[in-house]
This record gives sequence, structure tokens and C-alpha cells, in this order.
Amino acid sequence: MKHVPLPSALFTLNRENLAQKLPPRSLAVLNANDVMPTNADGTMGHHQNADLFYLTGVNQEETVLLLAPEAFDPKQREILFVQETNERLATWEGHKLTKEQAAAISGIKNVKWLAEFPAVFRSLMCELENVYLNSNEHQRAEIAVETRDSRFVRDCQKKFPLHRYHRLAPLLHELRAVKSEHEVNAIKAACDLTGRGFQRVLRFVKPGVNEAEIEAVFAHEFIRHKGAFAYSPIIASGVNNNILHYTRNDQVCKKGDLLLLDVAAGLGNYMSDLTRTIPVSGKFTRRQKQVYNAVLRVFRAQVAALVPGKTTKDLRLECEERTAKECVDLGLLKTSEIKKQKPDAPAVKKYFMHGVSHSIGLDVHDVMNTGAKIAPGWVLTVEPAIYLPQEGFGIRIENTVVVTADGPADLMTDIPIEVDEIEALMNRR
Repeated sequence: MKHVPLPSALFTLNRENLAQKLPPRSLAVLNANDVMPTNADGTMGHHQNADLFYLTGVNQEETVLLLAPEAFDPKQREILFVQETNERLATWEGHKLTKEQAAAISGIKNVKWLAEFPAVFRSLMCELENVYLNSNEHQRAEIAVETRDSRFVRDCQKKFPLHRYHRLAPLLHELRAVKSEHEVNAIKAACDLTGRGFQRVLRFVKPGVNEAEIEAVFAHEFIRHKGAFAYSPIIASGVNNNILHYTRNDQVCKKGDLLLLDVAAGLGNYMSDLTRTIPVSGKFTRRQKQVYNAVLRVFRAQVAALVPGKTTKDLRLECEERTAKECVDLGLLKTSEIKKQKPDAPAVKKYFMHGVSHSIGLDVHDVMNTGAKIAPGWVLTVEPAIYLPQEGFGIRIENTVVVTADGPADLMTDIPIEVDEIEALMNRR
């Protein structure tokens, strides 16, 4: 992700909030992510650990943060370690952060070279008792590769077996779920960039274009504004609308088909999430329009339902109930089927089988604690759908929405969503 400046006050506030949650005599350690290999001498590039970025704003690999709010030496209460550059690194990889630059980005006054970490860390470990170490505890994570965090946990516990070790993830999940004004603004900027890409695609799509060409249109708009895809784009035409995580993006778009676009931008490490379903020919058929408007009605109701005090499970159950009613009106379900359904196997799952809302921020599926209740400052997606493989199409609609004390605020309200405005823009090309 290309660097987009954010105020250091954001990261200072985040560290202060975390410090308040740590018990006496605590030390928290956060590591940058590894640079992952491909084949031969290739690498995938560096994607920063979201927790480390949340607390420092630093995107560089080989970075470590130590937080010890009650350290005897005030200078050791916040220490950032970065990689020291040399002539070879400068020649092959380019510029690395100086201490002064790292301090300006993060707001941390005490910045040291990474080579100094072992001695400083041992000194603090000998002084303090509670150690908070980080790990990826996202519910949907599949940990197949050992991470830098995992190696550090093993090494730390081997060298210092008598300390009290704690999980840092639950504290950060709670903090990261509530976005500050700076973060909401950063997400809104990503949403605006997503909208610009979608507007270009509306003018480009027609029968005969390839899904890959559409992906390229999005990429051109995102990258030229220092953005990137927030996740692997889903550009699915025809019956492929019904594949939830379709990523082939290599089929020809045909006359009469629908095109599902689950594509959004990330900008400055903050993500957005958008889905639209549009007609390849520039006009919905009667049936397509009927189903689209049914999903849109559910979408409107679900946005309004984003209020503090609910859980994402509550939202899913509400959405299933609303979608089931629309499926009855569409002739897809019978009222008797709904009455006979089992609580853990609702009849609507045949046509709508995923959740309706997930947190979004530094990650597309951002972290939050299980069962946590929605609060002002949460940013969530709303993504109802109806999938009809037997009819050759599926429809999903999705926006990124922030929860406030005064009600939900759709961060993508300016992006076309109504049938008439989508058709008008497509036929203006």
C-alpha cells in the first residue's frame, strides 16, 4: 500500500488508549509482518501488520514497537525500533526511514535502530512482570504459515519463562472496532476512490468486454491515486454472479447478462468495500429489475438497522427474515416453507447464505471481539443478496456505513445504486 500521510496524533491517541487497558507493570510488544516469498528469489512485497500500523503509522518491514507505560525510565515507555539503512540497502531497495522520519510519522520520540532491540528488551523484561504479545486471532483466519509474531512468542517464552503472558489481540480488537474521526475520514477517502472507479466502469461495460478488462479499469483509477485493491476483486458475469468468492475474472460479458462487481479501493492502509450488480447491456430485464429492487429494499432496511446495542448476529437474523419475505413475493419461497423451517436451517439460506455485515477498517474483514455490541464509531458493511443460479444470475448490493449516536451514515451514498441511475449512466457513454 502506497504511503498516504495521516496525522501522528491518531497513532499517539491509539497508544494512549491501549496503555489505559494494560495492568500495572506491563510490557506490550508488536512486530511488523514478514516479507513473504514467492518462488526462486521473488517476494510478495510487504503488507504491514495492521496492529503495528494502528499504533505507529509505520509501513516499513523489520519494525518493532515496545510499550511500557510504567517503565522506571520515562524514555522507555514508548520505543520504536526500525531497520538501520546502509549503502547496499539504499542501492537495492531504496530509502528506509530515518529515526527522525519514524518519529514524525508515529509521534514516538524514542526511536532506535533494530540492532539495539535485544538489550533494551531484556532490560524492560527484567523490570516488568506482565507481557502482552500479539497474534492473529481473527475468527476466520487460517494460520498455515508461521508468522514473525509466532516466532517471537516462542522465543520470548523460552528466554523468560517466569513472566505472566497475556493476549494482546482482545484489547486491540476492542479498540480497533471503534474508529476515530481521522480513521472514518481515511475510510471515506477510500470509498470516494472506489466510487470514481465504479463510475468509469459504468461507462466502459458493454457486451463483448472481458472481465479482465474491467478489472484493469478499476486498477488504473485506483493506482493513479495511490490506492490499491482492498481485496481480490470479484468481477463476475452471468451465472458466475452466484459464486461468492469468484476471482477468475477472465470471462467475456454477454448481452443480457448481469455483472456483479465486488470491488473496492484501499487508500493509506484503510479499506472500503462495495458491491454493485449491473446489466451488461445497460438495461435490466423485467425479472432482473424485480430481484434487484427486492435486494435494494433489504439493503435500505439493513442500513437503517445499524444502531448501537446490536450484534452482527442480530443483523444477520434480521436480514434473513427480510430476505425471506422478499423471496416469498418473488415466488421463490412459500410461506409454509418458512413456517416449517428449523431455527438453525432457515429456508432462505437457499438464496442467501452469508452474513450481512462485517467490520471494516485497516483490514477488509476488520477485527472485533466475538459477540461485541455495535457502538458509535463502528464502520460496517451492509451486503444483502439473492442468488438464483437456476435463473442464471445473482444480485448483491453492498456499501460501507459508519454507526453514529445519531444514526447510520452511509459513506457511499454518492455512488449510484438505483436501477434508473445505473441505466442512465451506462447509456450515456
